[in-house]
Order: sequence, then C-alpha cells, then structure tokens
Amino acid sequence: MQIQELLSQGGSRRSLAEALLCRLQEIRSEIFINAERTMEAWRDCVTRPDFMPSAENLALYLALRNIDLTQEQKALSALGLSSLGRSESHVQATLQAVISLLEDMLGEGITDAAIDNRLTMPRRQIEARRDEIFGIDPRGNTTRIQVTLPSEAADDPKLVADLVHAGASSVRINCAHDNREAWGKMVNHAHAAANEAGRKIAIMMDLAGPKVRIATMHAPKSVLAREKKKKLKKLAKEGIDPASSFGLLMPGDHIILSERLELDSPYLSATLSHSQLLDQLKPDAMVWIDDGKIGARVESVSERWAQLEICRAPVKGARLRPEKGVNLPGTAINIPALCSSDMDALDFAIGHADIIGFSFVQTTADIRDLQREIAKRLPEGAKAPALVLKIETDLALHNLPRLIVQAGGIMPVAVMIARGDLAVELGLERLSEIQEEILWLCEAAQVPVIWATQVLEGLAKRGFASRAETTDAAMSQRAECVMLNKGPHAVEAVAFLAQILRRMDRHQMKKTPRLAPLRAWRDPKGI
Repeated sequence: MQIQELLSQGGSRRSLAEALLCRLQEIRSEIFINAERTMEAWRDCVTRPDFMPSAENLALYLALRNIDLTQEQKALSALGLSSLGRSESHVQATLQAVISLLEDMLGEGITDAAIDNRLTMPRRQIEARRDEIFGIDPRGNTTRIQVTLPSEAADDPKLVADLVHAGASSVRINCAHDNREAWGKMVNHAHAAANEAGRKIAIMMDLAGPKVRIATMHAPKSVLAREKKKKLKKLAKEGIDPASSFGLLMPGDHIILSERLELDSPYLSATLSHSQLLDQLKPDAMVWIDDGKIGARVESVSERWAQLEICRAPVKGARLRPEKGVNLPGTAINIPALCSSDMDALDFAIGHADIIGFSFVQTTADIRDLQREIAKRLPEGAKAPALVLKIETDLALHNLPRLIVQAGGIMPVAVMIARGDLAVELGLERLSEIQEEILWLCEAAQVPVIWATQVLEGLAKRGFASRAETTDAAMSQRAECVMLNKGPHAVEAVAFLAQILRRMDRHQMKKTPRLAPLRAWRDPKGI
C-alpha cells in the first residue's frame, strides 16, 4: 500500500515503516543525482575548500525541496520520527538518520551505530561564520546587532561608543551619503569604541549601487498650493526653491517622468537617476516611489517621457522629494551593478572595512565584477573583506543560490534580506513567505543572514515602538544578524533589541523551538 492509503486507512506501524523506508531510499537516490548535476555547474566556482561542503548541501537541499514531501512528513510524525522539517543545514545526515531509524524499527539496521556529527557540525559552522563576519556578542546572544551610523557620527565619537555599549557588534556606513573624510572619522570612532569595549566591532561599508532614484523635480503652483504658506515662506527665507524640493501628491494626481524637467507642465515633473529606464516603461506598468509609499500607473509613453497616474498614496497625500527611491517591478533593469561612485567608495573601503555591502546585486556576473575590483585593490597577502549580498529584486531572489556559491566560493559571504525593496518588487503580500524561504536557503548554504529594513523603526526615529514592530524584532532572532537604521533614538533601540534577542534565545534556535521552562505560569507553590 502507498503511504497515503496507509495513513487514511490506519495501516500497521510496520507497514508504514516499510513504505516509508522504500520511499526515502528512492528520494535519497533522486536528490543525489539531481544535486550532482547542480554541482557540475558550481564546482569550478568554489576555491575555498571549507565552502565546498556548504555548496554540496545547498545543492542537496534544492533537490530535496523540488519534491512534495507533505505525505512523507505526516507518516514520519505518525511514527514519532523526524519529519525532515529542520534538515536545512544537514540534508544528507538527516535523511540517513531517519532511514537508519526505520531500518532499526524493521530489524534491518545496526542499532549501536554512532551518532552522526554531521547533524551538529553545520550549525557550529554557521555560528563560526557569523562570528567571523559580525563579531562576538559580549552578552552571549546568538543574533548580532548591526546599526547604521548617521552623518553626525563623524563628529560624535560618544554616539558610536554608546551604540557599541548598548549592544551593537557591527556598524554600517552607507556610502550613498557623506564622503571619505566623514567615513574615516566614523571608522576611527568605531575602532576607538571597540578598544574601549575590549572586542572587535565589524565595519560594513555599503556600496550605494545603481539604485533608481528621483534625480530632480519641479512642482507646479497647483501642487505647491496644497502646502502650508508658513512652510513655503520659511523655505523661501532659507533660499530653498520649494518647487524643486518637494510636492504633495494625492491619489488621482498625474506626474511626468522625463529626460528633462517639463517646467511648463500642469503636472509635477521629475527626472530619474537612470534616464535610460524610461525606454523600458510600458502602459499599465506600476512604478513605486519612496519604498512603496507612492504607487503610480503608467498611462502613456513617448520617446522622452511617460505620464503616470497616482493610484496609491495616503489619503492626505505623500511628499515626493529628490533622492527618493524608485522601483519598477516587472521591468527589465539592465544597469551595471557597480557605478563610478562605487569604485571610489571601494578604493576607501579596502583597508578600512571588514565587510562590503553589495547593493542591487542580481547576477553572478555582478559578483565576479566586484570580486575582480576587490582583488585589484587588495594588498598582496591581505585578507579579503566579507561580502554581504543585499537581495532587493526579483531577479536577485531567483538567482540567490548561484549568487551565494559564486560569492562564498571565493570569500566569506552573508545575505541581507532587504525587506523594503523586496516588498515593493514582489508585493507586500509575498514578503513574509519570501523572507522565510531566504532564511531556509541560507541555512542550507550555511551562511549568515541579516534581517533588515524598518526593524524597530518607530523606536529609533520617534522613541516609541509599536506592538507589531516588537513582534517583528522577536522574529528577527532567527537570523544571525539584525540591522537597525539610524535615528535620534538609535541607542535606545539597540539596547531594547538586545533584550528581545536575549529573551527569544531561550525559546528558539532557527526553526527549532527550545523547550526551556515556561515562566509566565510558574506557580511558586508547585504545579
């Protein structure tokens, strides 16, 4: 009888064990064959010997997850065995352990076989890579905290020291802002704070990448008229032109994206940082601005401009400003991942940064280009920095296994779940599912993950965390590192996050619940 029939008709435990053993042996043979096909394409990319087992496990995991195992999982649970649901980092060892237990149940196995250390070694490998890239947490938390340094950190060493003291083990410098002088001061302050704390603080320099942004804009009088007169007068006194600084957009409004500002247009006009993308816009395509706060549908296009209608925005409107990010989901964006400003930043980063953040990486060619540029700048015998792959687009998500192998095969690698851009690119309704899948995939590759975007955003910026933000922060404990953004209350946010992570460590390790004693209902007089 088949497994499903045995489950539905109440077959004997022995019959179920026999059917399962046969099926799992078939699965093992199938995934080994498919994984080897994958490794034929990957093997030449891996020059770090200690990463080869990780690549092989990732190939096995991809092959395993290509099979629907729901019936097998039900049957395994019915026999009190592992359902394979936590096999990410040790696929072969988990399958073999379950097969051996089934053989023991049927009298076909060797009951005194030694415990396979491959079931525990991969977790230690991930932890070692976490510590190598993001440093040690003095409080013993399993998840590290990375915090973005604001521009003020260049002239405020106490701020950096306070962030480290609160629990940050890594600091992020966003190369889209400031300059070499400011970056140098931030690096020096981080080293001073690390020396004071008696530990290493990992410095990540985040290359800006080719993010599409609003470059310039012009708001007509009809749009500016929605603003308060006091604000307009204040800007005028400061010598700031409101028309080129912001425009309040409402649902139903129209905007023009063009190669040059349309100063005579009755609609707000804007240019893009990559004007060639105008050629890729098609009628009915969606354009999202400012992390999805503004959604617009393309109404019509010409050679040099596109007219869009605002269809998603807060009822009271949303301000469009220069430098706000633009997402074009479903639109082919054929832009090199490294631009001239990234090359300049890389000149500084090599020798100063422990980690390079790679924004908008999408293909293995992008990674090879960056690895080539790093090798050019790396002194002979020097250790290469770690590479963080920021997964921000649908194409990057699709290529993620190949990106990990290409990067990790040569240098230490981690993956950032850039949830802001991903939510806009994939749709907010898919984000929860996708962030879980990225966590699983990276565990299979035995590489650390950064959980990023708007973690405790309300607390960092306004001094107050919402209940939803607190729950999100608790979920982040399953990653190896959590990134906090800058804000006037960032020190408080780091300290608060460290407490949450410490509490969650009692109850969760990746996907595995820890059965620590429950305290909320403990009766001092006994149960």
